[in-house]
Amino acid sequence: MSRLAIEYGAHERVREVVDRLTYCVEHVGVGFDGWEEPHVKGPGLYFAVVADREYGAYADPMGDNCWPRESCATVFDEEAFVDAAETVSVEQDGGIVVAVDGEIEEQMVRFRDLGTRSGESDLVDDVSYEPWMGSRHMSAIETSVRPEIVATVTLSEETGRVSVFRDGKAASMRRDELGGKWRAE
Repeated sequence: MSRLAIEYGAHERVREVVDRLTYCVEHVGVGFDGWEEPHVKGPGLYFAVVADREYGAYADPMGDNCWPRESCATVFDEEAFVDAAETVSVEQDGGIVVAVDGEIEEQMVRFRDLGTRSGESDLVDDVSYEPWMGSRHMSAIETSVRPEIVATVTLSEETGRVSVFRDGKAASMRRDELGGKWRAE
């Protein structure tokens, strides 16, 4: 990297973007009451924080699935962001691209598997899957090792688990762990 490169993972404002995504995903997961019901699919979310908006080389559009930018264009519009995430989590499917400045892209995407681009096969070695991971989590951990990606944040629609992936490493909490001592039962 050049001397002008920004270390996005350590940048205060970018860390705030990832934190806002994480808190929002936790809020959506905790707010859903039907997790214990059989055959119920809960809300699901998949955010990717990108350092380069040229993500078309490793992501494909998910048809008509779109983030409602007309009502929420940034993670810093807290109330609108949470409202939009709650709606998208049950009505749309795909990855939501968020730039390091907090701006949210309209088109939702499917991130391609590692190894589809030249030079990516060595990135696969940086990925270690856990038994609890479903396809959304496997995609998110793979996507997190791409040099253009700062972090990915997911909410499992099966279990309510919230995970943050950075550089192929997972920080994950089951739904019953979210909120810790602040959670009212």
